[in-house]
Amino acid sequence: MGLFSSPAKVYKPAADVDLGPGSDEFYISPNVKAPRVAGLLVKIFVWILEMPIVGQIVLYILKKDNLINKLVSDADIPEPPLFTATHSWEDIPEQNVMLTKPDLPAAERVQEAVGCLPARLEATLAADAPSPGLKRWTIRDFYDAYSSGETTPVQVATRFLAAVKESSGPGLNMAFFISCDPEDVMRQAEESTLRYQRGAPLSALDGVLVAVKDEIDCAPYPTTGGTRWLGAARRCEADAACVAQLRACGAVLAGKANMHELGAGTSGINPHHGSTRNPYNAGKVAGGSSSGSAAVVCAGLCPVALGVDGGGSVRMPAALCGVVGFKPTAGRLSSAGVLPLNWTVGMPGILAGTVEDALIAYSAIVDQSQPSYLRPELNLPQLKSSLSINNIKLAKYAKWFNDSAEDIRSCCDKALKTLQAHYGWQTVDVTIPEIEEMRLAHYVTIGSECTTSLAKYLDKLKRSEIGWDARVALSVYGSFSSRAYLNSQRLRNRQMYFHKEIFKTADVIVSPMTGVTAYTLQDDAFDTGELDYINGAALVRYSIAGNFLGLPAITVKVGYDKGGLPIGLQFIGRPWSEATLLHIAFAMQASGDTTLSSEACAKGYRKPAVFYDLLKKE
Repeated sequence: MGLFSSPAKVYKPAADVDLGPGSDEFYISPNVKAPRVAGLLVKIFVWILEMPIVGQIVLYILKKDNLINKLVSDADIPEPPLFTATHSWEDIPEQNVMLTKPDLPAAERVQEAVGCLPARLEATLAADAPSPGLKRWTIRDFYDAYSSGETTPVQVATRFLAAVKESSGPGLNMAFFISCDPEDVMRQAEESTLRYQRGAPLSALDGVLVAVKDEIDCAPYPTTGGTRWLGAARRCEADAACVAQLRACGAVLAGKANMHELGAGTSGINPHHGSTRNPYNAGKVAGGSSSGSAAVVCAGLCPVALGVDGGGSVRMPAALCGVVGFKPTAGRLSSAGVLPLNWTVGMPGILAGTVEDALIAYSAIVDQSQPSYLRPELNLPQLKSSLSINNIKLAKYAKWFNDSAEDIRSCCDKALKTLQAHYGWQTVDVTIPEIEEMRLAHYVTIGSECTTSLAKYLDKLKRSEIGWDARVALSVYGSFSSRAYLNSQRLRNRQMYFHKEIFKTADVIVSPMTGVTAYTLQDDAFDTGELDYINGAALVRYSIAGNFLGLPAITVKVGYDKGGLPIGLQFIGRPWSEATLLHIAFAMQASGDTTLSSEACAKGYRKPAVFYDLLKKE
């Protein structure tokens, strides 16, 4: 369609790009040209896209208007393609860590992680004046309560099931879970209770409730991927590797958490299983695609949940719901038993109420199945040290950092200054080139891999089985050419070079987690889903490097906007630097709880509007 084409971008060699603060590289803020549509308008749009000739023309215009053709498909890129985001092991010097012994079972790794925690955890997070009384109980709180006989896993599971029933009812309709089997939950809780009565719990995770995103195999549940058809088409025959390790630690697998259909969206709106609502405000989105996993942790139903992060799908909803979202280095966790929706950009991740609990869950599910000579070493951060770590350099790209809503920008900037004041850490100004180009290249990559993975099912499936918004996504995904995919991998190669160069001068890259806070759920989207690419682009603005480049990243809450909705700050690290990231996030959590204070960056922890205290310690 040369008649409609525009001049393609010609990239200069990556080595010639200036990464310094005074670089003349032009920052492109996403200028999405697509109106929000839902309800009947989504259906009409789907019918147009699925028309043989007209649909192809419309798709071409959409890609042209949104710069995919100019910046990716038709671009002239000097670098060869880089097809995966894997990293060879490097022995990176990390401060104040403990090197774990090789071949430890998951339960023993958990106990080593517990040994890295402070002697006294801030289990009861101080709430601010407008909403007192938030008690975000940690894994160790549950373990201590079970060990002392103060309560039992059976009693907690009973309260949990009652809370799930209440939150799923017509009064709240929170849509936290796609499936939750009360009999299976109680069976696990009874077995755990017996172990505590014998004085032989398997680990600190024994009896602790953990939700699992419905993109990860967990017996006895089907894995639906948020659809109404995939669970029957692809049978779940065993636990995913990460779930099996949690089960070996005695965790009570609480059910399959809700998600955006096929992970193909950022809102968590699901026309088949209900739209997950944000516990801070039930009229707002929870984010996606690991919407249910973030919301159940936020609401106090589980201290930890598993998600899958292909484009910020763990970290983004974590930020919107005010919890910790942690995505380790590509290859650190096994993807065995995870739906293969995006081979080179997706992997399991952790959502937790606190950084301490993220550490414990991480220690449990680290992949130790590889031969020892291929396996990266596992460092755990010594969070019990009062000195934390020093001489940390935080890379900040100001134009990108500031491309967010005013409340987010102000709050994250104050959080960064807090770290500098408390620990003497240094901010290093840098330029990260081609941010928007990377977002588009990631979009081409994740879309192409999704349609390829699902092709054997989609070819036999009635279109009516798929949600309307997911049909739009699949139409766009299926339109990408081999040239677009290959050019995306060439851009991946460039970005890998840029980030490696930046990490020569800084320990982590810091940014807001999202460009906007949770936005409003609108009634016209519940049955059809919605197309809101403007908010979607704002939500993923800071997510992409973690997935496209396989880098570890973590987000932690640093405050609230003027409407009381959470704001997250993100740290992106070098490959295999998870211990350093956890140290930094823990320092942010500890200092941010008591010092951040302004109208747009309230201190402390506000209690979500929908919240359950499963230990009942009042």
